[in-house]
Amino acid sequence: MRIVQLANFYGPRSGGLRTALNNWGAAYASAGHDVTVVVPGAQNREEILPSGVHRITLASLLLPRTGGYRVADPARVADVLRGVRPEAIEVSDRLTLRGFGRWARRREIPSVVVSHERLDRLLGQIMPGKAAQRLADVANSHMAREYDSVVCTTEFAAAEYRRLDAPNVRRIPLGVDLARFQPSLRCTAMHGRLVPGDGVLLVHSGRLSVEKHVERSIDATRALHEKGLNVRLVIAGDGPRRDRLERRSRGLPITFAGFIDDQHRLARLLATADVSLAPGPHETFCLSALESLASGTPVVASRSSALQEILTPACGAVAEDCDDAFADAISGVLQQPRAAARRAARHRAEQFDWGTSAAGMLDVLTPQSGPSEPGASHRCDTAVS
Repeated sequence: MRIVQLANFYGPRSGGLRTALNNWGAAYASAGHDVTVVVPGAQNREEILPSGVHRITLASLLLPRTGGYRVADPARVADVLRGVRPEAIEVSDRLTLRGFGRWARRREIPSVVVSHERLDRLLGQIMPGKAAQRLADVANSHMAREYDSVVCTTEFAAAEYRRLDAPNVRRIPLGVDLARFQPSLRCTAMHGRLVPGDGVLLVHSGRLSVEKHVERSIDATRALHEKGLNVRLVIAGDGPRRDRLERRSRGLPITFAGFIDDQHRLARLLATADVSLAPGPHETFCLSALESLASGTPVVASRSSALQEILTPACGAVAEDCDDAFADAISGVLQQPRAAARRAARHRAEQFDWGTSAAGMLDVLTPQSGPSEPGASHRCDTAVS
């Protein structure tokens, strides 16, 4: 089967979306499917990736103040699709490429849209909550009707569709590379260099953008430092808020490592940390948190995010969205026996793998009865996490 994956906001330094597409595409190709991914970039390019996936990069506009994200022209994407002639399409963009559900339906091609974020939460950052929910409900209702399936990675992500009684929502968790991220990479020499003596090493891994709430990690570190704890926070990532966050961190034991493109180096840092922080209140999955768990590092996350579904008391904690609560949660995790917490973190991560995730995606991309017509009934499944 010819599967085409479509995405904007996919670049050399993008995080979970790029990781998901790469791993799904590789699994589809390994299963014998013909896979093409169409993404934006600085210039036109075609290449065959080591996984066997055909990647088509379209020269696209650079969006200002986004840290390098680009958006491909939908008309050019449609031209590519007409040439490739897909038998199924997977869209990882609910905004700039959302119209390809209608495009696929007119051609009787099965279509899946992956909801990587909560639209009501994103809109709630710029408008009153009730207005944000109403607008999100209208947009989500239209999108659910236009695609054969809407894939959400957690129940948290699916909630804005559940309240609309959308019948075609599937929950398919993401996975983690359990071979790349593992506890054995813990490096005592690195730990000693970053925080000498009997200190605590914290890590925040992710894009430095407003929705990630990196300042909460900074301010929780400040609170712990002011209480006399020997602590060091390493922030691994880059983005449009870096300058502002560096100013906020002045005088604190905080290191900005920038974007780490060497995956082995990142995996070693995650395994070496004592606690990983994921304060984003709108996270619909948070792959960096799962990578930390796979590395044997417990995670402290926002209670209002999807991580409340993933974390257990044995491998981390969820906290209210305030600095003191985060600091207290970190302290609580540090009081647990370290070896037991690391084993529990790895055990939890082992319940998420890319093979299972990709199998779930192939199930919705290859419906037994073909694509649904507008208004037809849809099957509602929930994948087992």
